[in-house]
Amino acid sequence: MIVTRLILKNWRNFNSVDVRLGKRVFLVGPNAAGKSNFLEVFRFLRDIAKSEGGGLQDAIREAGGVKKIRCLAARRKPDIEIEVHLGELNAEPPTWRYAIGLTEEGGTNKKPRLSYERIYHKGVLIKDRPDPDDTNDPERLTQTFLEQTFVNADFRDVAKFFENVAYLHLVPQLVRHAEKFVGPRFTSDPFGLNFMERLAKTPRGERTAFLQKVDKALRVAVPQFKKLSYVEDKKKRPHVQVIYEHWRPTGAKQQEDQFSDGTIRMLGLFWALLESKGLLLLEEPELSLNNEIVRQIPSLMHKVAGVNQRQILVSTHSYALLMDKGIGLEEVLLLTPNPEGTQVAQANSMKEAKALVEGGMSVGEAILPFTNPPEAYQMSLL
Repeated sequence: MIVTRLILKNWRNFNSVDVRLGKRVFLVGPNAAGKSNFLEVFRFLRDIAKSEGGGLQDAIREAGGVKKIRCLAARRKPDIEIEVHLGELNAEPPTWRYAIGLTEEGGTNKKPRLSYERIYHKGVLIKDRPDPDDTNDPERLTQTFLEQTFVNADFRDVAKFFENVAYLHLVPQLVRHAEKFVGPRFTSDPFGLNFMERLAKTPRGERTAFLQKVDKALRVAVPQFKKLSYVEDKKKRPHVQVIYEHWRPTGAKQQEDQFSDGTIRMLGLFWALLESKGLLLLEEPELSLNNEIVRQIPSLMHKVAGVNQRQILVSTHSYALLMDKGIGLEEVLLLTPNPEGTQVAQANSMKEAKALVEGGMSVGEAILPFTNPPEAYQMSLL
């Protein structure tokens, strides 16, 4: 399954959104338009559905509370609403529709609760809350059915889909110096703090196959690169080791604490693409990478999505990434901020952009100028 449609009301930057999604989606827009917050919807649903440490209350707390996730443009109807359609591309009705409304009552000890929770299977409503039991015991509305294994048997595919959502925005410093950062270790680990631990826990055969694929790619991308391998030090701590061609006959060995930002981010990108088959959220994968490498990312995504039937959503500011002629306007969502909340439009609905692409421009050349702040040139005058 993939997410085929997303409907939002009063979610963070977005007062109202209703967009179709394909297997590959590129989110573009100016700074602070809400690209990260668009991706955050799926992380929020994952945090509700995950079997360990999940649930509605934890997800809202992790997101900063209802006030943080409610759109500032919300007025008479302040409930936060999320609806996701899951199924095969272009199939109607979708296999699943999952919709929730969130509200918060007054008072210091009041928990956020559901204003509704609805689940449809092939167009048929199978769960509709509040139900009579909720009316008799309103405290039940502080939990979703999605997070309750003794209730969700009939729609567990939805829970599993959200639980398998993966997000990556790798921070190289965390990978290099994980031992210097104290605090809880999170299973989702979006920033790479547990990257070496996750690699160590991967079955040996799967880990070896992964490193062999990355090895081939890095030989092309990194000068003097010779061999990538997994090693453990005397204290059994895991490391990724590289041999660089050097004046010495055996070359020079380096481990992740000596890697460049770009090498670490490439390693994380390949890991994210190959690790699982769930929905993948990528935050600005172009950071720290050479433009020629960035140009190859869309084709890598296409190949992985083709093999694993995986859906990938990407936020980006990069002309190089969007230069790929294989990217269609229908794969791009343009986010435009305004006082009533960020608007989201599919790029193929923009007549000017369509004319530019038909005239030979890449999607990046046609769309990214719409994301430029109109008075950015004044920064140099300050």
